[in-house]
Amino acid sequence: MDRIELAKEVIRIARQAGSAIMAIYGKEDFGIELKQDESPLTLADRAANDVICKALAKLPVQYPIVSEENRAIPYEERKAFEYNWLVDPLDGTKEFIKRNGEFTVNIALIHHGTPVLGVVYVPCFNETYWAVKGEGAYWERNGETHPIQAAAFSLTDPGLNVVCSRSHLNEETQAFIDKLTSPERVAKGSSLKFLIVARGEAHVYPRLGPTMEWDTAAAQAVLEGAGGQVIDEETKKPLRYNKENLRNPYFIAYGRVD
Repeated sequence: MDRIELAKEVIRIARQAGSAIMAIYGKEDFGIELKQDESPLTLADRAANDVICKALAKLPVQYPIVSEENRAIPYEERKAFEYNWLVDPLDGTKEFIKRNGEFTVNIALIHHGTPVLGVVYVPCFNETYWAVKGEGAYWERNGETHPIQAAAFSLTDPGLNVVCSRSHLNEETQAFIDKLTSPERVAKGSSLKFLIVARGEAHVYPRLGPTMEWDTAAAQAVLEGAGGQVIDEETKKPLRYNKENLRNPYFIAYGRVD
């Protein structure tokens, strides 16, 4: 199946998941539970995951699904995957609970550890970001599709816009920001942090703290399609996926840095 056509199908699926999320967003009770790592889980996470997994299973092409909300697949099985879906059905559950709108649906296709297709849907704003490797990155809103490109800059430039999490900011991240000249901090939740870099409205997003593979893969595909990059702080190479440990290393997401 052509990847552009596949992306269109995934966009449709992400929007269906977004509708399931919004149906619960309007309710009084989100059915909040705590997972083993004490992160929150809501009825919306479960509903979106159910929509996505069932719809992916009906596509003409079939790949294994690795999702935050599915039972973990042992690495002994995963390491043989040539392709796999990587899904975060509701990224930004804390933002969902706060009702600030900054949460997303994330679906990525991974090929030998690299994101080659990514779709990020923003249910509250009915916006879709998507990319296919080698085909650019796009932003759909109000029925129109716009190509997007990350901003070109140097790390020595004054006044860079640095994206920070609304829910996470540690000493390492602050130390990175302190090395820049008169930076402007931009607070965003969920994978939206990558997307404003992809749109060229921010320059860099340091994430020197814990994330999981499903938190970043779809948005990394979009940012890379827009000319940016997501760099592992240890290896100085692009972030990789389907590792034995699904926790990401620390990373920096950049626009078109020279």
